[in-house]
Amino acid sequence: MKISQKGLYALQAMMMLARRPRQGAIKIRDIAYEEDLPEKFLELILLELKNARLVESVRGAKGGYQLRREPADIRLAEIIRLIDGPLAPFGDAEQLRVLIDRDQPHRALYQVFLDVRDAAAKILENTTLADLITGPSRSGKGTKKQRAPKKKEAAVLSMVVGGQKGE
Repeated sequence: MKISQKGLYALQAMMMLARRPRQGAIKIRDIAYEEDLPEKFLELILLELKNARLVESVRGAKGGYQLRREPADIRLAEIIRLIDGPLAPFGDAEQLRVLIDRDQPHRALYQVFLDVRDAAAKILENTTLADLITGPSRSGKGTKKQRAPKKKEAAVLSMVVGGQKGE
């Protein structure tokens, strides 16, 4: 499954807002700076998140954006579906079920695709913003200030986030 750069930026911005739920509205410029995101692109993303009622905007000198719900009530699947569409890397579940029923010679292949789709959806449906910001990282180490990815990490990230040009 690939997530677009826009989807990744949306997740990063939502995580930043989730880390500061009691701070009030946070300016776009501050989100962009802290998460190292392009400010103009972030404006469009936050507007989309606002229209979907995931964030709310506050006007004025102390204005900005804040989560509309608690971080524990916002699932990653919700954000990804909004920005990038269906979670399924191989088509939606119903399309795959039809292929399983109709294409006997390839039934096992389509069943694997459906299983992958269901597993990815389950993880994203059961992971909230609160899960990402409260516990230790999946590597077992505590969360620390972000650092630039190493070459190997950057290569993996490019595979997950939309790939490289020319693919």
